[in-house]
Amino acid sequence: MSVPLPPYIPSRFAYQRRLSRAVRCGSVQIGGLIGGRPAPVIIQTMCTTKTPDIAATVAQCIVLAEAGSEIIRITAPGVKDALALGAIRREFSAAGFSQIPLCADIHFMPAAAMEAIEHVEKVRVNPGNFADKKAFKIIEYSDAQYAEEVEHVAERFTPLVTRAKTLGRCLRIGTNHGSLSDRIMNRWGDSPRGMVESAMEFVRIAEAVGFYDLVISMKSSNPKVMVEAYRLLVAHLAAHGQAYPLHLGVTEAGDGEDGRIKSAAGIGALLEDGLGDTVRVSLTEPPEFELPVARALVARYAGWRNTGTPTQASNGAPREAIDPYSFQRRAAEITRLGADIPVGGTLIPRVLAPTGALGPLGKEPAADAVVADGTLWRLMAASIPGAERGNPTPSAATHTQVPLLLSKAGEPLGPIAAGALLLLRLEGADPTAALRTTIAELPDGLVVGLAECGLMGETRAYRLLAAVIEERFAAGGPRHAIAIALPFQRDELSIAAIAGGLLIDGIGDALYLPAAADPRRLAFTLLQAVKARITRADYVACPSCGRTQFDLMEVTAHIKDVTNHLDGVTIAIMGCIVNGPGEMADADFGYVGSGPGKIDLYRRKEKVRNGIPQAGARDELLRLIKDSGLWKEPGA
Repeated sequence: MSVPLPPYIPSRFAYQRRLSRAVRCGSVQIGGLIGGRPAPVIIQTMCTTKTPDIAATVAQCIVLAEAGSEIIRITAPGVKDALALGAIRREFSAAGFSQIPLCADIHFMPAAAMEAIEHVEKVRVNPGNFADKKAFKIIEYSDAQYAEEVEHVAERFTPLVTRAKTLGRCLRIGTNHGSLSDRIMNRWGDSPRGMVESAMEFVRIAEAVGFYDLVISMKSSNPKVMVEAYRLLVAHLAAHGQAYPLHLGVTEAGDGEDGRIKSAAGIGALLEDGLGDTVRVSLTEPPEFELPVARALVARYAGWRNTGTPTQASNGAPREAIDPYSFQRRAAEITRLGADIPVGGTLIPRVLAPTGALGPLGKEPAADAVVADGTLWRLMAASIPGAERGNPTPSAATHTQVPLLLSKAGEPLGPIAAGALLLLRLEGADPTAALRTTIAELPDGLVVGLAECGLMGETRAYRLLAAVIEERFAAGGPRHAIAIALPFQRDELSIAAIAGGLLIDGIGDALYLPAAADPRRLAFTLLQAVKARITRADYVACPSCGRTQFDLMEVTAHIKDVTNHLDGVTIAIMGCIVNGPGEMADADFGYVGSGPGKIDLYRRKEKVRNGIPQAGARDELLRLIKDSGLWKEPGA
């Protein structure tokens, strides 16, 4: 009989920073307390140079340190690379950067890890690659066979743990959704639970020899999988009696705005819940470009303090109808916004835009409807400089006009038009009581959102709104659709963190982001990032590192140039074989560097072309897409 897991956070209606175990990484502390407060979240990135090129690697380390990276990771795929880390550490320190820890990235070779631990402050190992089989074969393991393989893993991992303990180093157990072993896949599936079990095996091996200087990550190119895995990990660690610090990241996020928004949605969803002790944003761009994104994400939460749950005066908090460990779209009745735009049910989330942001522009479609209300714009103009939108009259008669109502939660409602978007303002000490009063009065035919969220913050306030609506539905009332409206949020990374996290929770039947520079474009980009609404091709593209077999930035741009119009098609562009086959599970097609100048092509996890010369690989990829029946001509 399984024991129920504790909640991953004390309350989803209140902010509380998770207090993790303090782990020393050279001169840097990850997690724990500093000066009586939780330690700051550490930002980091990874070198893209070939590690044996010591001069180039040291030079890039200096660039990254000066750009603000507090830990720098360097790949060490073999013993030769690991040996070079000694000279890199010495020269980097001699250049005045002895306080910046280095981390070796290890996948397949325990011998490389054993060499690397002698030279750097931290070693990352991938449980799926380090000491386990990963052939993607269907193998039925008996309990005895499973235990035998775990013992084999312990034999290969324990020497590294013992040496790290002797030298005072730390280790990162870096689980990746794309590289789970056959054994884990057989027992737990290609799932967040499998990711957690893979890490916990290594945790138990380390603890068996009294080693606790561990940092853990649960990376996936799919923000939904990534968020669910981290939440599940935290709950399992709590049941286990430990709170190891967390390294956050969405792996293979891609480049440009897509990569930034996808990273912000996944990482931000966890930071919103007080989870995370160090962050790396993985972009298919020069590594120094990752650091401003990570810094901006972390800065949003730097001054946040723990809040109590503001529900005591209203007979307790309502119960959520959401499983935070398994995505399911929140149930809602179908409502027609503006009389003819259906919202809710199992329909794709709608994009609502203010005047002047209707589209179609670029690669995204036009917004589904326009919301125009002078009262809202006057409120925005008073709060946000430059937020004025001018004449609030819709500029295109072809777009459905959505009536917008503003009301303070808990106060009597004015006249309500069917098909309207109702935005509530939360003020006062008891938002739960205020929402309960207002929601109890609402008729059918409205879509509900929040204009102001008070001290709760947007993420927790929308969760509360969904729970109160569900509470009323259980008592026989309507189950209103919810529009995620963020009228006072202008920063795109903050919007992605809030709205992305809510969409990952299954909350959100429409998006209304009027303060953003381009509300329509950002809404479609965000919905694409969390796989809630696909309007163009999607890409899983790894960041550059010393293992890559081709110029990732050049090849990614080259492939996107001829495939971006293929809406609903996902293409993985992987620089090497480390995570390539596993990430094919999240892609329709894969383009993977298998050797110098050689490319393997995949259809999901199946390798269908082997060792193609890179010069013709893009054409072969297009032929594969056409043969699969998923090609269409641009503009078709």
